[in-house]
Amino acid sequence: MDISMKRRTLLKVIVLGDSGVGKTSLMNQYVYKKFHRQYKATIGADFVTKELQIDDKLVTLQVWDTAGQERFHSLGASFYRGADCCVLVYDVNVSKSFETLQNWHEEFLKQADLTDPEAFPFVLLGNKIDVDGGNSRAVSEKKAREWCASKGNIPYFETSAKEDYNVDEAFLCIAKTGMINEHEQEIYFQGISETVSEAEQRGSCAC
Repeated sequence: MDISMKRRTLLKVIVLGDSGVGKTSLMNQYVYKKFHRQYKATIGADFVTKELQIDDKLVTLQVWDTAGQERFHSLGASFYRGADCCVLVYDVNVSKSFETLQNWHEEFLKQADLTDPEAFPFVLLGNKIDVDGGNSRAVSEKKAREWCASKGNIPYFETSAKEDYNVDEAFLCIAKTGMINEHEQEIYFQGISETVSEAEQRGSCAC
């Protein structure tokens, strides 16, 4: 199939979790293959994009990074709306970041205004498994998987943004999970100009 005829899918992914769990680092590692040792808190929200091909589809992942601080919890319904997948991140070495996952889960479902909340896809990432060779770990993999099972068997990955461990695998799963929920807003590169000219000929306005 000619690449210009392939369908392009835009997926909006929201990443949530406590401040300092490595949300920005995971995104930077996935998109730019970079890891910054110096921590810098995210203010408000920001996003990065990554293009990948899944089967015959060109997929653009629009990954939204959010600040984990309490004062940024409610970024507004418009931020969450239109999401195709929500990624929850915690630090396997910090129990509190795991305990607050329930709050983030509920916050998203409340703000996103979903037609079918129970069917909406989530993916959980347990980050920083490289720290102290795993000796500082406070949350077991078993406990994390039990939490995922209680939420309808959501996918779970253990990651290290610093070591680039399981990051690509996790985001590929995120993309595939989001595609199941996508809004079928597909763009065909060929034929767009014809559609535009037809609209101009009719004198139509999308206002």
